[in-house]
Amino acid sequence: MENKSLSSFSRRTLLKAGTFLFGATMLNFKSADAAFLAKDKKTPALTAEEIAAIEAVIGRKGTYKDAEAVYTVPLPRNDLKVTVKAEPVPIAFGFGGWVSIKRTLDGKSAVLMSDAVLLEEEVNPLISAVHANGLEISAIHNHFFYESPRIFYMHIHGVGSPEELAKKYAAAISASKISPKNQSPAGAPPLKTGKDIFDVAQLNAVVKYEAAINGPTIKYTIGRNDLKVIAMGAEITASIGLNSWASFTGTSENAYIAGDIAMLEHEVNAVVRSLRANNIEVVALHNHMLGDSPRMIFLHYLGKGPAVQLATAFRAALDQLGRKGERMSH
Repeated sequence: MENKSLSSFSRRTLLKAGTFLFGATMLNFKSADAAFLAKDKKTPALTAEEIAAIEAVIGRKGTYKDAEAVYTVPLPRNDLKVTVKAEPVPIAFGFGGWVSIKRTLDGKSAVLMSDAVLLEEEVNPLISAVHANGLEISAIHNHFFYESPRIFYMHIHGVGSPEELAKKYAAAISASKISPKNQSPAGAPPLKTGKDIFDVAQLNAVVKYEAAINGPTIKYTIGRNDLKVIAMGAEITASIGLNSWASFTGTSENAYIAGDIAMLEHEVNAVVRSLRANNIEVVALHNHMLGDSPRMIFLHYLGKGPAVQLATAFRAALDQLGRKGERMSH
């Protein structure tokens, strides 16, 4: 009996050990596979025919980024009038959604990612529509404090052919305000653009990147070129959601800054400490994607003050990224 029990124990132990080792091996294979894909493969380009099909289905033209093989359609909420701390802010400050499509690294399919700008009452109807049309939700969260009306952001993803994904997405948003067919016109251009309002050259020198002019705002969008992030078989790059950004509105003397920082897990608290040390409010901390490797965390922030001071705070937060192996000590 004793030998039988020992034998049973040994078999159970070996089976458990084998299962553990198999699981660990599979995880290693997945990690190795992701690293191999990212290092040795280049994303196949979308064809002109595929881009034309996406445009026709979505109902709005976008921009193709050749270096990343990503096609992005902007989806601004021109129907909204938003205030922050009771002060009007332009839609370009951070209330424009988007949808992007690119091929997987093996070229066999494509992935779609989207960030949809929604009122509270619009969130759950869109969840149902997304699922009914074969796409998935990867995150729902705020980007701001003190905004009125209250705004939420929904990240949507899916895998399929480029045209199939565009059709599913168009069907999912067809009854919502984010659909181009349901959107209000953008209105007259502003009397002054961000180039007229801010000393862009001075801010560029502080941030060490070049800002894009977006109506009465300016915006910095900075990728994580130090990382190779894979999700759903695709390389996730700046134009499909892996970026840190900062948007400025107001005046040079009294500006608002809002944005996002894309971080590895061990970078999170260094970035939080840096922002708070510079009197910037942290308003959200969350994921945007599912199944991404390495796992990325995103932090949204809000600040007010002289534009140069805000740009300095953003630069200081960026400086916390890419520090290999640094973790909070206990």
